[in-house]
Amino acid sequence: MISMTRRRALALATALAAPALLPGTARAQANYPNRPVTIIVPFAAGGPTDVVSRLVAEVMARDLGQPVVVENVGGAGGTLGAQRVAQARPDGHTLLIHHIGMGTTPSLYRRLAYDPVNGFEAAGLITEVPMTIIAKKDFPANNLAELVQVMRQRKLEVNLANAGVGAASHICGLLLQAAVQTQVTTVPYRGTGPAMTDLIGGTVDLLCDQTTNTTQQITSGAVKAFAVTTSARNSALPNLPTASEAGLPGFEVSVWHGLYAPKGTDAAIVNRLSRALQVALRDERLIARFAELGTTPVSQEQATPEAHRRYWQADIAKWRPIIQAAGQYAD
Repeated sequence: MISMTRRRALALATALAAPALLPGTARAQANYPNRPVTIIVPFAAGGPTDVVSRLVAEVMARDLGQPVVVENVGGAGGTLGAQRVAQARPDGHTLLIHHIGMGTTPSLYRRLAYDPVNGFEAAGLITEVPMTIIAKKDFPANNLAELVQVMRQRKLEVNLANAGVGAASHICGLLLQAAVQTQVTTVPYRGTGPAMTDLIGGTVDLLCDQTTNTTQQITSGAVKAFAVTTSARNSALPNLPTASEAGLPGFEVSVWHGLYAPKGTDAAIVNRLSRALQVALRDERLIARFAELGTTPVSQEQATPEAHRRYWQADIAKWRPIIQAAGQYAD
């Protein structure tokens, strides 16, 4: 039996040891970040996720007091970049900004070198971006009804570009083919940046992509636009009808983006990142630039780890039966 004297000695030793541990942890959190932070974008430069990430990174850097560098690690539908972050040291200096692919990857891929669900800490949502259905300038259709007719008539003769299996443009393309009830030839790229380049050049026929990547090309007349994939028209493209208005009732697709840290990152660091993200999403210049690109930041409540985690889990559950019904997997 432990005597009272020994108990007091143990209690004193514990009390003395605790302050020795706590300052180290506190210092690590207080000093974060103590060097440049890298945000991995799992797609090519110039694409919609890249554009969103660079706008957010610029403002977050000012709040964090350290440079925030965006690095593009494209390929494999976004899984190569995501894997790099999942396997990175969980100290908050290597982060991920990804889109709806975080909701579809768990169902699209049956074998991955990382856990697409439990390999990350959610730090906050960023924005939800509408999609647009567009074509090269000389595509032989002038509205969505005519596009549907051409797709049904020409089928595999029509080329539909995407940013790779699992990318938002791929998912939108799958849903478009299902809605039209036909199958066309899909052409995967390492990002929607190069896909857009080939669409403008006339190498491919169609692309379903986010307004952050298409608004400028649409307004300049570089591409032909048929519809926006939301329930209401987009303020940046007021003359572009919704898919429902143009002949595909109920066809709605939007792409959300979120910020992630590797699993095991200290909660205090994740919360610090969330606060920096919230500051960025209140920045007037960022809000104005987002508006030009046809989107808006999420609310401050959605830019929190808890709200992001709930939204992410709900999206995984939403897409699983859709992908399983399509029977198209990435591996």
